[in-house]
Amino acid sequence: MARIGYARVSTADQDLQIQLDRLRAERCDIIRSEKISGGSREGRAELATVIEFLRAGDELLVTRLDRLGRDTRDVLNIVHECQQRGAFVTVLDPHVSTRGEMGHIVLTVLGMVAQMERRFIKERQREGIEKAKAAGAYKGAKARLDHELIRRLYSDGVGPSEIAKAAYCSRMQVYRILRSIK
Repeated sequence: MARIGYARVSTADQDLQIQLDRLRAERCDIIRSEKISGGSREGRAELATVIEFLRAGDELLVTRLDRLGRDTRDVLNIVHECQQRGAFVTVLDPHVSTRGEMGHIVLTVLGMVAQMERRFIKERQREGIEKAKAAGAYKGAKARLDHELIRRLYSDGVGPSEIAKAAYCSRMQVYRILRSIK
């Protein structure tokens, strides 16, 4: 019976250390972590690995329920998948476990709160953007890739793999940018 910890933050510039320290303090045998949005399960490879690894009697630990996800349906599906494997889910703050019936009810309510919180965050963000646009201060999101560099390297005859290395991105991103300029 293994204790498996899962830690997640939404963006690359956020720090996982507090979650990792807490999971280590709980004596997790294995700890997996990732930096990706909890808005959906899409692209969350570490979570998929953890769930696939779970065996009967194992326990999946997270510091807070919103680390599993911000959508009630996703959270409940994750809990259900863990249970199908005979494993338990334990949330450390507040301490809730699926070992008892009351834990299921509390997890459902907490999942709904996490989803509602996500909606509030998105609404505040949208309002802030609208206000900044009205004040002429909004410039949009910063470009993540240097499109000009990619175009220049391509026109100089550099191949997509080398462009991807130079631009610190994937070949697929290079292909998308090149497709948009053709």
